[in-house]
Amino acid sequence: MDATNAVEDPSERLARASEAHWKSQLTKPELRAVLALDDRRSAWTLAVNWGLVFASIALVGLFPNPLTIVVALFVIGGRQLGCAIVMHEAAHRSLFSNRVWNDRLGNWLGAYPVLAAVEPYRRVHLLHHAHTGTAADPDLALTAPFPITRQSLARKVFRDLTGQTGYQQIAPVIAGNLQREGGWRRLVPFVVTNLAIAAVPIAFGRPALALLWPIALLTTHRLALRIRSIAEHAMAGPAEDPLRNTRTTLVRWWERLLFAPDFVNYHLEHHLLMTVPHYRLPRLHALLRDKGLLAGALVTEGGYREVLRRATSTGTSAGTSAVPAA
Repeated sequence: MDATNAVEDPSERLARASEAHWKSQLTKPELRAVLALDDRRSAWTLAVNWGLVFASIALVGLFPNPLTIVVALFVIGGRQLGCAIVMHEAAHRSLFSNRVWNDRLGNWLGAYPVLAAVEPYRRVHLLHHAHTGTAADPDLALTAPFPITRQSLARKVFRDLTGQTGYQQIAPVIAGNLQREGGWRRLVPFVVTNLAIAAVPIAFGRPALALLWPIALLTTHRLALRIRSIAEHAMAGPAEDPLRNTRTTLVRWWERLLFAPDFVNYHLEHHLLMTVPHYRLPRLHALLRDKGLLAGALVTEGGYREVLRRATSTGTSAGTSAVPAA
């Protein structure tokens, strides 16, 4: 057998994968268990996310020095990503069982504080799920650069941490709304939620601490978004293979704290069954693993360090990423 024939044709592998489709290997009780909504678990997610935000602000208030400021900015930036994950869960209607409160809490405690909104995000994001990695994927245009050089990634990280990326992404949102007739009304929830966050340190007589939230939103949050997005879709594919068109990254505790809140690192499982609530994704991962269904799947065990190593190795197969090609 020559080298060409020794390499399995992707279409043949996909045919075999469809023959023993992963979902058919899960029992109905197992599926019901991973799909079950638990409003208490989502409430706990909100409590943890916001608890860490205000604990970080308090840390700087109690021990004001450069180290605590840096730590607070990275933790807050990670929890701002947590807010985006809350919005993401609400977009899939897997945050709370009551659909009205699902969207309300998804907006007020998730989307609005990070200058986003559930419904417009839902429209675009569901297209991403329907067409992951294909020409119809709305995120596809953002994924072309990877893999890139280390120098290129370093420049992107520098722009993230100096606020350039944040400004480039936030300014058009604000300007676009102000240019529309009555568009300023769409900015009101953003202003209200951000003022409410600022009101907490101000109420304790420490108004300077209120700057931590917007500074993180412009800087460390952008880096958290970038790393998360690279991990999810960079160098993935083929698009037709549901076990290869997105990635799960197994992370350490500090990566979960700073870059992978609310089990967002289990992205392969989320794409396989997108209505599984975030707190049940580890259980779905364990089920698939124990049944041998993740053999050949895109699962990276070395954490984000390994993902970034691959993302900065030019010459490997290019994939997808939801990070702007800044």
